[in-house]
Amino acid sequence: MVVLGVSGGIQGTAASYEGPLSLESALLALTHPLCRCLHALSSFTMSKVHGSLARAGKVRGQTPKVAKQDKKKKPKGRAHKRMQYNRRFVTAVVGFGKKRGPNSSEK
Repeated sequence: MVVLGVSGGIQGTAASYEGPLSLESALLALTHPLCRCLHALSSFTMSKVHGSLARAGKVRGQTPKVAKQDKKKKPKGRAHKRMQYNRRFVTAVVGFGKKRGPNSSEK
């Protein structure tokens, strides 16, 4: 026995068919409002979200390896506090709008 509809629907009826499933009976079952809703939900939840993982890491693998450059050492203690003070209060430009963060590139 193949159940084609949803029992206990809006009218409280169930569509069932004994025997081989035909195209007409399958289309008839899909025209039931609850069945159409369930069909749409099942196709929605089973869809893929992002592409395949076959090409994962492609860009990182293609980029050439560049050696890190030597950097100047950061000041510590009193010199670091002096640098913070100069950065925040002495050379800070007061302008219009919101306060910009320390990593902002706007002029």
